[in-house]
Amino acid sequence: MIEKFTVNISALNTERLIRVCLPKRYENSNKHYPVLYMHDGQNLYRDEDSFFGSSWRIADCLEEIGLELIVVGIDCNPKGTKRFDEYGPWVSEKSINRGLSIDESIDLGGEGEQYIDFIVEELKPYIDDKYRTIVDDTAMAGSSSGGIISTYAMCKYPSIFKRVAALSNAYWLSQKEIEDFAKKSDLSDVKKFYFDVGTKEQTATFGSDVYVNSNISFKNVIDEKNINYRFEIAEGAVHNEVAWRLRFPNILLYLYKD
Repeated sequence: MIEKFTVNISALNTERLIRVCLPKRYENSNKHYPVLYMHDGQNLYRDEDSFFGSSWRIADCLEEIGLELIVVGIDCNPKGTKRFDEYGPWVSEKSINRGLSIDESIDLGGEGEQYIDFIVEELKPYIDDKYRTIVDDTAMAGSSSGGIISTYAMCKYPSIFKRVAALSNAYWLSQKEIEDFAKKSDLSDVKKFYFDVGTKEQTATFGSDVYVNSNISFKNVIDEKNINYRFEIAEGAVHNEVAWRLRFPNILLYLYKD
């Protein structure tokens, strides 16, 4: 069952559609459930809603592995470069703009902190009040720039986002900043961190070599943090929802099955 409602992201002065996927037995039970927050909500559940015609099919994924979660999908901002802005905690170097064929006069990124603070300070309290959640069992997942903002959320709020999955990460958008932030963060509360990259990733001029090297560089940072993590290089995996859908069942099993 998918419930939809609109919220206001006050710090960014914008509205956003939220899509909540509830477990099949939610209405007929008194059970409380872990919550998984995911970005690009329009791409999560139904192919017909997805920007690219294929979705993660999250409900099917959860049923396949027998996992009961409340999944909160937050639609991305579809206007211009605003998705990059909200999923980018820092303004990227102008060389990134050139590689993406974006006007160099535009600041790419820089709204990620406000976006994550909105989830923690406004959306999560609302979800915890509206639904039967396990308040202290909260996870986050995203892909591409949704991967970098999920990683950032874990580093900023490790006592809240204790299980995190970041797929096909575009760490290259702010490589130095995300690595420095992770180095300084106390991640001792993090239970599970999964991140990966495919060997056939491509975004504009940023190809698989950039993606793989970027993620390996970040792995070297995480190696020093002494947390429970899994890093995978997905052979032959490309940069789209179908590829992420294929990997996600096993990712969820890693995050939730002790």
